[in-house]
Amino acid sequence: MGISLYNNKLMTLTPFHLAVPVHDLQTAREFYRDILRCEEGRSSDKWVDFNLFGHQFVIHETGEKVREVQHNAVDGHAVPVPHFGVVLEWDTFQELSARLKAEGITFAIEPYIRFEGEPGEQATMFFYDPSGNALEFKSFKDFGQIFAS
Repeated sequence: MGISLYNNKLMTLTPFHLAVPVHDLQTAREFYRDILRCEEGRSSDKWVDFNLFGHQFVIHETGEKVREVQHNAVDGHAVPVPHFGVVLEWDTFQELSARLKAEGITFAIEPYIRFEGEPGEQATMFFYDPSGNALEFKSFKDFGQIFAS
């Protein structure tokens, strides 16, 4: 775990927990297990726990795809809202990006570098799971710049 600053106090960064709806449990399970390579944990006939880069991530079958995703203009891109993801180490981001391209994933926003050479320089990419949940994975060359203004 990393160190974080919260309310001006240093604290150990702990895993988050996130649960999202999916329309088909098996299709989503294969996506997160086989494409994103998340280790599977506990499960039932309606939900599956995954280790999403050290975080507890759960898919819950609802039978419906995400209804409508809104978009927000950022850097000339239509960023899907809501979205979720993980901030990865630079090399891990590059490996994931290459693997997703090799798997034929369609990107909502292709991997690119934002704020190049400026405070907060980061790599980012957006794509959807089979149920229409929007994911963003990003990385910072300098993790100390995550909250740079």
